[in-house]
Amino acid sequence: MAYVHPVSIYYEDTDHSGIVYHANYLRYCERAREHVLGRERLVTMYREAGIGFVVYKAEMTFKEGAVFGDELEVRTTTRVESEYRILFQQDIHRSSDGKLMVACLIHLVTVGSDNKLVRLPTDVIALAT
Repeated sequence: MAYVHPVSIYYEDTDHSGIVYHANYLRYCERAREHVLGRERLVTMYREAGIGFVVYKAEMTFKEGAVFGDELEVRTTTRVESEYRILFQQDIHRSSDGKLMVACLIHLVTVGSDNKLVRLPTDVIALAT
């Protein structure tokens, strides 16, 4: 089942052409992932275990640009790719008509405080199953 995160498009999100600046979609996906994973879990992982997530790979396909005033949904599904990597399929749709605006596939890995790979925590794996 997909987790749905709402996003409102503000004037500040757009570029000179009035369309959402492409890099902002990464921010919307990041916010959605934070909600999927849970803020408290992320803070606890970092403070108590020294574990954090880093983006290993990001693939984005732009279908149509959102504009000022649009309401969007980031629909997120997860899948564990390996003991170190989790994938987030994050498709951004316009709420009013369901149209796919941007398709994103984000690969995250977990690293320790020394920036070396560590295994995904079991509670994170459980989220993806």
